[in-house]
Amino acid sequence: MSLRVAIVTDEPGWHGKRLRAAFAARGVDSAFTSLTQAQIDLDAAPCVGLPSFDDALPDAVFVRGVPGGSLEQIVFHLNVLHALRDLGVPVYNDGRAIERSVDKCLTSLRLQQAGLSTPPTWVTSDAQRAEAIVHRQLAVGGALLCKPLFGSQGQGIQLLTEPQQLPAASEVNGVWYLQRFIGQPAAQGSDWRVFVVAGRAIAAMRRTGTSWLANVAQGGVCQAVLVDGELSQLAEAAVACLQMDYAGVDIMRDADGRWWVIEVNSIPAWYGLQSVCQVDIAGCLVDDLLRHCVRADARGVAT
Repeated sequence: MSLRVAIVTDEPGWHGKRLRAAFAARGVDSAFTSLTQAQIDLDAAPCVGLPSFDDALPDAVFVRGVPGGSLEQIVFHLNVLHALRDLGVPVYNDGRAIERSVDKCLTSLRLQQAGLSTPPTWVTSDAQRAEAIVHRQLAVGGALLCKPLFGSQGQGIQLLTEPQQLPAASEVNGVWYLQRFIGQPAAQGSDWRVFVVAGRAIAAMRRTGTSWLANVAQGGVCQAVLVDGELSQLAEAAVACLQMDYAGVDIMRDADGRWWVIEVNSIPAWYGLQSVCQVDIAGCLVDDLLRHCVRADARGVAT
């Protein structure tokens, strides 16, 4: 019997097309579905319903996007992923992995507790404490980044070089995530994105921006780099620490040559990386998910 895979996304775009083509090339049927239209019905079997899958569960779920919304909506969307996994459906990445990485504070905590190099970070909901942190850290030189606790693609990140640049509580939803800036504020930003699948770094690129921010979505230029040595080891260790099936790991290097893990993305884009590397990234992701299906079928539970 052929498999049917749900690709969770509200905006399929280029990534959705690549995934569907990779599944089709392996004889697997796939369909896009949205968590915004999912339901949990405890009086039905199965108790989780997804658009495009009628009264049956998919054989596996590839999470390409989790929609935003109110706290209640986000919790519900993640609960759908949790329920699918509990029902024996391999979910890739699963809800727990997404929870560990979508919150930058929790990501930083886990990286630090695992002994991995990640920049000094301060998180507070107290305005006076935030102001004191900024004054203290800027006084010893360098700069700070203020990032949205939930966010991606460089959106909403602010570079602080003066105390008065600290954003108001309304701009950060009441929580200041402050991180020591690795680099020079006046220089072109540069970082590395390492793509890890099944515990192994399969591709990497260096991104260089027109300003201090290097994200591709913000105009960064990509250049392929070798995936070896400390760069790959650090990326693989970060993904293992956060217990993810796959991830995009953002790493920076300071003036002394030391590597720092900046972020770990559980729903990473790979358009820029694919444009400069020969590895079929969608194919690697699909092959790994299908291995999860085989293991789940053999054990009778989700891996």
